[in-house]
Order: sequence, then structure tokens, then C-alpha cells
Amino acid sequence: MTHDPFAPSEYPLEPQPATALMLTGGGARAAYQVGVLEAFADLRKTCGALNDANPFPIIAGTSAGAVNASALACGCDDFDATVRRIAKVWRNFHVKDVYHSDSVSMLRTGTSWVALLSMGWLVAKWRRLKPKSLLDNSPLAELLKNLVPLERLSGLIQQGHLQALAVTASSYSSGEHITFFQGNEQLTPWVRSQRCGRRDDITHQHLLASSAIPFIFPAMALQIDGQTAYFGDGSMRQSAPVAPAIHLGAQRICVIGAGDGRMHEPTTKDALSGLDSYPTLAQIAGHALSNIFLDALAVDVERIRRINQTLTLVPAALRDASNLRPVELLLITPSQRLDGIAARHIDELPSAVRALLGGIGVSSQTADIKGSALASYLLFEQGYTQELMALGYADAMRQRTEVCRFFNWQDPSAAPAMAEATAQAFTERRRDPLRLR
Repeated sequence: MTHDPFAPSEYPLEPQPATALMLTGGGARAAYQVGVLEAFADLRKTCGALNDANPFPIIAGTSAGAVNASALACGCDDFDATVRRIAKVWRNFHVKDVYHSDSVSMLRTGTSWVALLSMGWLVAKWRRLKPKSLLDNSPLAELLKNLVPLERLSGLIQQGHLQALAVTASSYSSGEHITFFQGNEQLTPWVRSQRCGRRDDITHQHLLASSAIPFIFPAMALQIDGQTAYFGDGSMRQSAPVAPAIHLGAQRICVIGAGDGRMHEPTTKDALSGLDSYPTLAQIAGHALSNIFLDALAVDVERIRRINQTLTLVPAALRDASNLRPVELLLITPSQRLDGIAARHIDELPSAVRALLGGIGVSSQTADIKGSALASYLLFEQGYTQELMALGYADAMRQRTEVCRFFNWQDPSAAPAMAEATAQAFTERRRDPLRLR
């Protein structure tokens, strides 16, 4: 029998709806998430909702989203200050903070891959070339020590500031998709087809594993049941990216994505140009990464909404007598094409990185959106990250009414009638959580 990963009966009914934050992957694209979080912090202050120190008792993330999620969780007792601290890092980002970008490093890592492509696997094997990745991300390990103080996590959970932090990675060794979570004692592991949840103390190694973009960054070793297993980016084979938050008890989930606002890469005039030409390696790589990072979320959101719609057809008496429950979603995704933004910033990359990417078809000369898709994941430069943060902030503010309704914040800029309608909607939602929105 095929098992629906979002069957509501899988999850016990909580006395009070728990709110979760889910941050998806996307390398440098994760700067967008930070802009959205800044907007949340500003809206909380504007709406006078600062009494609740942490609006997200459950925080989950994958890939670069796992880094942002963990940084936020480790400072969840002061949400606003933590968001500002994370934003300061992203606002001043440089490639060298994430991976080695000097000429020597590019020669050491990049040329090994070029040799494999140019000489063939047989000659490469004869020369004993065994490159682990295109780029060396060891600087990221140093950044995590300052950005993500994981030693605070246990205390924050014990004090009740946080219910759970979840980080997802994909095992090259077993093929399983594993969500590692650290949280209160009431939470239990779960097992589903090709994916599971394991209780563990989250470490920086988990974050490096979750954000190890395939081929780009090296796989990371983690200990599983006393054995060493190698893991890569958690977005790989992630068929149900929102599921970990639901397994951890969330009934209301804010999802911040890194793809297009319509949940797929849009077709534009620029994207349609050159369809008769053979795709470059950069186009193929960018397409593959978009499949890894973006497509699963769209399917997952559609599935949750479909289940919510189906539950409205179930009589209230039957719902009350069962464990069925809906999942309320607040979805915020970019309103602009991020690879198009990346095309404007490719020249900000260090010369050695530009040379490496240029060799496979990434160029800013023609602002080639198709070729710049790969760069959109690797462009850890402040011009690009700042523009993504500004876009995230603007997109969240554009959904201001929806955001305030989701958190039950009273927006003073709204008309009195709107404030009354928001309060009434909140009351009705508590009375009937299956009410469509």
C-alpha cells in the first residue's frame, strides 16, 4: 500500500497548535530567507507583539536553510536580536567566508574536475585523481562556530524557549533521507519509506552535511548507530520537505522558499531565447540543482492544501472523534527570478571563481539567465545577498495582512474594520480550525 506522508492520522492532536518555521535549501539563495525574517521582526515590533520571545517553537531547515534555522534556534530567546545578527552576516558576505576562492585553491580543486572531463575517467584513474568536490568549503566550518552557538541549544529547550530544531541530510551510504532533531522529551522518532527522523545532538558537522551541495561541496561523515556514514545536501531525494515540522507537532507552518513565487521557475522571454542551441554544462547543472532544491516543495505544498480541502468535507463530529487535523500554511517565496538577479552580480565573484565557472558556460556578458542558475547558488557576495534580502523583506511586507493574520498580530496601520475582521477571523479559526482561508 502506498503511504501518504501527510496523512493527518499519523500525527497526534496537540492541545494547542504549535507554530513551526521551515527554511528550504538553496546555497546563497538563502539570503532571501533572512530578508523575510527581518520583515517579521519589524512587524512584531510595529504590532506590539514582543511579549512572545520566540514566534517559532519548532524550527526546521535543510541545506543553507538548516544553517539559518540553527542560527535562529540558538538565539530564539531573543528573536529580534538574533535575526539582526544573522542579517549582519549575510549583509556582509563574501565567497571566501564559505569556500576557498583563491587561484591556488581553484587549481587544486577545479582542475581535478577539468582533468576528469578532458582526459577521461581511465586516464584520471591512472593519475590517481580523486577529487571530492568542485570547491573546498572548509571556511564555512569556521563561520559556523561564530554564527551558530549550538552549545546554547540544550538550555533553550529545557527552559521552554524552543520545542525542537530539525536538520535534514541525505545519506550517500544508505540512500536514506534523515532528519536529525534535538528537542523536548515528548518528541519521538519516525520511520517512513526512504526517510526517517532520528533524535540526536545537532552539531556543526550536521549542518555541513545538510548543506553539502552535490559535486560542489564535499560529503560529510556522521556517526549512525556506531558506524560512519557519508551525507550530502538534505534537499536531495527530499520528497516531503514540510513533513519534519509536522512530525514534530506543528499544526501551523511558515515556509520560506528559495524558488519562484509561483513555485516553479517562470518562463520569460530571456529564458526562451536560444532554445535551438545545445545547453552548456552550467545550464545542465543549474537545471539539476533547481530540481533538487525547488521542485519537491511545490508538490508538498499542493499535497497539504489538497488534504486540508478534503478535511473540510468531513463532518465535524467525525473529525472530533478522530486524529485528523489540518495544517495551516504561510508560504513566502521570491516574486522575482533569482537566477536573473544572479546574472547581474556574477562579476562580483573572485576572478578565479569566474574563470572556473566561465569554463562551463557561466557569463555575465549576455546576462544569460540559463547559465547563471548555477551561479545563483554559489554567489556568496554582498551585492547579491543584499539584493535577495531586500527582495525577501519586500515580499514579506507585500503579504503583511496575511502575515499578521497568521501570527494573530494586530496591525495598527490597518483600518479599524480590517483589525476587527482579523480578530474575528482568528476567533473563528480557533473555533473551527478547518475554516478555509
